[in-house]
Amino acid sequence: MNVTIVDYKSGNISSVINSFKEVAKSKVNIKVTSDLDEIKSSDKLVLPGQGSFKSCIDGLKNISGMIDVLNEFVINNKKPLFGICVGLQMFANIGYEEKETEGLGWIPGKVSKIDNQKGKYKLPHIGWNQINILKNSKILKGVEKNSHMYFVHSYEFIPEDKDVISSTTNYSSNIVCSVEKENIFGTQFHPEKSDKLGLKIINNFISL
Repeated sequence: MNVTIVDYKSGNISSVINSFKEVAKSKVNIKVTSDLDEIKSSDKLVLPGQGSFKSCIDGLKNISGMIDVLNEFVINNKKPLFGICVGLQMFANIGYEEKETEGLGWIPGKVSKIDNQKGKYKLPHIGWNQINILKNSKILKGVEKNSHMYFVHSYEFIPEDKDVISSTTNYSSNIVCSVEKENIFGTQFHPEKSDKLGLKIINNFISL
């Protein structure tokens, strides 16, 4: 089985690569590439994301044909994809970081700045927070309620359909931590930086 981490120059993704390789069994081939043919032929994709919503969308657009290939993989072929941090946020229709930017539109919704309540909450939201698991989730299987995950973000994904939300965390408000819609999975937190539980989530995705 081939699991491909999409490389579109969205910051340092070495910790993502290392954690997937640590979890992967010998039967699982972890690739890191921007080659469209290799992405097409993969069994599963990982879409990391560091930086702003706009810079990540621009990064995808800068690789000719990338967004078309991702749409074909996710929407037409219904293969599993896992978005991490901004990788999750790009599922939305629109994001408002830097400037209004169109997203991938896979899960209707928007990405807005966290309301820090006039400075009561620090931004970016950095560090460990408890997650509240809202429903049975394939990638959160075996993760207990109130487990701690590691976050680094100032913007949050607000989906129109609340049924896609699999967990939230309380930081200023109930912020979406993870989503799950058919073959589309994503976490706002960083599983690759969330110790053993993060590796468990990665393993759950690889084992789908």
